Amino acid sequence: SFTVEFSRLLNDTDNSSNDTLHATTVGVKATPKPTPKPILPGAGVKAQEEEQSSGMTIFFSLLVIGICIILVHLLIKFKLHFLPESVAVVSLGILMGGFIKIIEFHELANWKEEEMFRPNMFFLLLLPPIIFESGYSLHKGNFFQNIGSITLFAVIGTAISAFIVGGGIYFLGQADVIYKMSMTDSFAFGSLISAVDPVATIAIFNALNVDPVLNMLVFGESILNDAVSIVLTNTAEGFARDDNSMVTGWETFLQALGYFLKMFFGSAALGTLTGLISAIFLKHFDLRKTPSLEFGMMIIFAYLPYGLAEGIKLSGIMSILFSGIVMSHYTHHNLSPVTQILMQQTLRSVAFMCETCVFAFLGLSIFSFPHKFEFSFVIWCIVLVLVGRAVNIFPLSYLLNFFRDHKITPKMMFIMWFSGLRGAIPYALSLHLGLEPIEKRQLIGTTTIIIVLFTILLLGSGTMPLIRIMDNEESQSRRKNKKDINLSKTEKMGNALELEHLSELTEEEYEAQIYQRRDLKGFMWLDAKYLNPFFTRRLTQEDLLHGRIQMKTLTNKWYEEVRQGPSGSEDVDDETELL
Repeated sequence: SFTVEFSRLLNDTDNSSNDTLHATTVGVKATPKPTPKPILPGAGVKAQEEEQSSGMTIFFSLLVIGICIILVHLLIKFKLHFLPESVAVVSLGILMGGFIKIIEFHELANWKEEEMFRPNMFFLLLLPPIIFESGYSLHKGNFFQNIGSITLFAVIGTAISAFIVGGGIYFLGQADVIYKMSMTDSFAFGSLISAVDPVATIAIFNALNVDPVLNMLVFGESILNDAVSIVLTNTAEGFARDDNSMVTGWETFLQALGYFLKMFFGSAALGTLTGLISAIFLKHFDLRKTPSLEFGMMIIFAYLPYGLAEGIKLSGIMSILFSGIVMSHYTHHNLSPVTQILMQQTLRSVAFMCETCVFAFLGLSIFSFPHKFEFSFVIWCIVLVLVGRAVNIFPLSYLLNFFRDHKITPKMMFIMWFSGLRGAIPYALSLHLGLEPIEKRQLIGTTTIIIVLFTILLLGSGTMPLIRIMDNEESQSRRKNKKDINLSKTEKMGNALELEHLSELTEEEYEAQIYQRRDLKGFMWLDAKYLNPFFTRRLTQEDLLHGRIQMKTLTNKWYEEVRQGPSGSEDVDDETELL
């Protein structure tokens, strides 16, 4: 049959090929085929151990965040508003680190790996939500009106501070006063330590009821300052890795300036472009009737510029900051009311958890890292940090007063200088520096932790006495009503929603609003006249009615479930007592 003949032909072919192969192996020694490496018995065990270690790290991090949330709740409940939350969380981290150290000393448990802070986790998971939320919750009106002053403080001021700290460390090291470091390493440390945390500053300004424009100057400067500090540090790191021994000092400066400008403006342009694309997409693809899909697209667009910027060697932090500002200004108004509230509250919650995690691990790091402490180096660095902040604030403020209608008073300048706290970003950047030898890395890390704790614990705790010392009418009026002085960031964020984030205007209402605001100038006029109508959706009366019905339906469902008692009946009596 055909099957038998085919099998016989196949066997003959196999025999002939075997004979040919045998003849070949006799004449020429054949190269043995590489045998596949067997899977080692330990490989699976190692992978399982790494998985268990990662699981314990996640558990430990969530446990720390949960304890910190309880601490913040107690601060709010017992009205300890004079204590900034960052100070309380760092102090709790120090206590937890000491407790874990005692447990490890008595060999009751080993949490050394779980309590170690990983810089990659900070830059990939923790920092992006913090930066994006700060840009997304920004009051865009005052920000764009003061963009020139904010940029001057953030870019020029941060560069001045970095040069003073870095240059001082370099020349003091050359004079054998402190630990000797190279120019690039000194500038890298000066750049990372110039990033400020303005939480206490903003709290003081809110307590004193200062001009909101001045409030925006400080807040906007601090937001851009973080990104500028990271870009400057990356610039110094890049030149430290390259061999620039044959390049003169002036050429090195020009190369560093070009690299910084490319990182700054390239990353800002990428983030702005991503935000504008998201606005156009959600304007023409109507996802308002499916809030889950709408919210998912917002999360994708929020993280997209960070990954793209890091992939093409730009600054992901700078990119995601400008993306958050643009998406809040344009894209947010293309969303349904449900997604607007969901986006705002989700970002606030995630940013709070990330900040809390970083500050807690900052306190834990006192006991979890090998330290190298040099008293002279720490003291001179603290002095240079304070001098650099002063040279940043006072001259630039006096310069801006020549061009500003709202003057910055000397008392406000002093508050801005005094409240230049250092926070999470300098701490993480110090761990991310690839300095050699290892003792130099340990010295930078230890000094950064001491400076951060010094500014948070001493300067941060001194904000309330500073309010009482200031001799002005605002301070005296606040003393009579202490409950108005509130340094709790979480309570203020949770009290109310941003009204500008819930605005829905029809075409006619928007035109009437622009007609009433004839005093707009510069970018604000261009934005109101052309950019805003192009990138945002002008709602019809039908769209507005649908949004209100959607919000009312959800509110009614929530209210009905709240009124339901454990047995399913309505607790009318309890409701009457509450009323």
